[in-house]
Formats: sequence, C-alpha cells, structure tokens
Amino acid sequence: MTPRGGHVGGAHAHEPDHAPAPASPSAGAPYRALVVTASNRASAGVYEDKGGPVLAEGLASLGFTVDGPQVVPDGDPVGAALRAGVAEGYDVILTTGGTGVSPTDRTPDVTRRLLDHEVPGIPEAIRAYGRDKVPTAALSRGVAGVAGRTLIVNLPGSTGGVRDGMAVLGRILVHAVDQLRGGDHPRPS
Repeated sequence: MTPRGGHVGGAHAHEPDHAPAPASPSAGAPYRALVVTASNRASAGVYEDKGGPVLAEGLASLGFTVDGPQVVPDGDPVGAALRAGVAEGYDVILTTGGTGVSPTDRTPDVTRRLLDHEVPGIPEAIRAYGRDKVPTAALSRGVAGVAGRTLIVNLPGSTGGVRDGMAVLGRILVHAVDQLRGGDHPRPS
C-alpha cells in the first residue's frame, strides 16, 4: 500500500520544545503509524485534506514514523485501508473524518467490524475534551480499539477535532503502544 501524502517522521519531524521524542520500545523497533482521511469530497479533489496532515505532524512529534495521510472515500474504502494497515503491522492507525451522524459517515461502523476489542475510554476522553469548547463534539461516533496488535482510533474530520484528539492521545499513545508490544505498567517508586 502506498499511502497518499508520503512519509513524515524521524529527523524531518517538527519536535515541540516541551516534549522530546520518547525512546522506542521492543529492542529499538520504531513506532509506526498510519493516517487515513475518510472524506468523499477530499478524495474526489473537491477540497484539500487538512485534518490528515495535522494528525501526521502530531504523531511525528511523539516520535512515530508516519505514513499518510491516505485520503479515501468514507465507508468500505476506509475498511480496506484499515485492514491493509493492520496487515502491515502499524502500531497505530488514526483516522479523521466520517464519524458524525450523517448517512455517509460510516467510519466507526467499518472500524468496529475490524476490532478484536474496543477501548471505549479513548473516544470518551476525546469527546469530553472537546465538548466544553464545541458542544457538537458530543455528536462524534468515533470508536477506538485493538485489531491484532494495532491500535485504531477514529477522530472527527474538523481540524479542531483533530487537534483535540491529539491533545488527548499525546498523553496516552506511547504507553498504549508499549502495552500492545507486551510492555509492563510503570511501577510507583
């Protein structure tokens, strides 16, 4: 699979001053992430994908090597991109778009079919984080869960929703990947 938008990460990534990139777990294996944008209009070239690049930059700042954003129509093409990403062994796949209540918003439905188990606390935290600023954040149907050893998280399509999602994920994503790779919980001193 050749993701649209190419590769972001490593020395090319913008690293924020307040959060250095974490060391990679599992004998130095790098953290790997895929970004998938679900948008009928962006995939048709009607407008530019803005949320996917924000996700890619946020993941790179956490130390991930990032592929994408891969821009696909909502629905079955999202499912195909997710299945391919899980098969390729990505640690994390983040989607943006297709999480609302319109008839074409099907990303959570196709994601849920792929998951071995859900992690409901992640989308709950993302909705709660955004809800005080933007009440419509409560309308997001995004889900999160694990397929194989890949964590998949659906984020809204708006850049504000993506930024809110990354604000939450920035605090938990590396730990979640460490856990999926068989790591132990940190022990208190």
